[in-house]
Amino acid sequence: MELRQLECFVAVAEEGSFTRAAARVHVVQSAVSATIASLERELGATLLERTSRRVRLTEAGRAFLEPARAALVAARTARDAVGTATGTIGGTLRLGTMSSLAGLDLPRLLGTFYRRHPGVEIRLATSADGSPGLVQALDHGHLDAAFVSLIGPPPRGLRLELVASTRLLLAAPRSHRLAQRTSVSIRDLAREAFVDFPAGYGNRAVADEAFKTVGLDRQVAIEITDVEDGATYVRNGLGVALLPESSGRTASELVHIPIADSDLLWKIFLAMPETHATAAARALRTLVAQAEQPETPEP
Repeated sequence: MELRQLECFVAVAEEGSFTRAAARVHVVQSAVSATIASLERELGATLLERTSRRVRLTEAGRAFLEPARAALVAARTARDAVGTATGTIGGTLRLGTMSSLAGLDLPRLLGTFYRRHPGVEIRLATSADGSPGLVQALDHGHLDAAFVSLIGPPPRGLRLELVASTRLLLAAPRSHRLAQRTSVSIRDLAREAFVDFPAGYGNRAVADEAFKTVGLDRQVAIEITDVEDGATYVRNGLGVALLPESSGRTASELVHIPIADSDLLWKIFLAMPETHATAAARALRTLVAQAEQPETPEP
């Protein structure tokens, strides 16, 4: 029995689909099917019921799932122990990220990580559900670490490290009725159409909470998944937006106005399991803590 067989089985069991499982383990679907078939022959039992619409665990599959998960965790733990003893880190870093990370230069960070730990394969993933989707992936063991934006207490079982924080300002066209103001209040924005991220995204949650605090609803007319797209929509007169201080500053058609009565801080955290964090994830956490002094790439 090979670890690759266990990895493919767990992926299919959790995703409920050979197609999604293949994307998760980065192999073609036919290879996943062949690997599962080989595992079933070796065990002498059918683990999965396959239909045209879905994949379900058999009774044997349900009995096998938790031991298979435990074996994968044990294998990662054993690999990390050897790395700790030899001073090297290997394996894979499965890292989740949001589509926008204001205040954090992720390519530079990962470039530095790779130079320090060339034996680690980096797999970067996003979630269509934003930070809640990344948290769920961490909880299910699909990711080793993730950059997320959350408000309120941290989810149970996760450790959060603050890595960046940026203030949200009102971005509006220079022709807007509030463009000459040096600051505005949340109530000043009650009738505005907004350009914003989908519900569940971290910066959207910050803005929604600010309006909720003063008892107001707001209209989100256009949903985006990239900060710079927001500035573009605002520039073309399709609404206003609450954007990070650093976004859209080069657009001469926009003004950026502070919100006087609300502390709109968009916080980005590095999240990882409180226990059983991989050596690669712990090494990333160490690097993030040192990010104020970025490493210069070697020539």
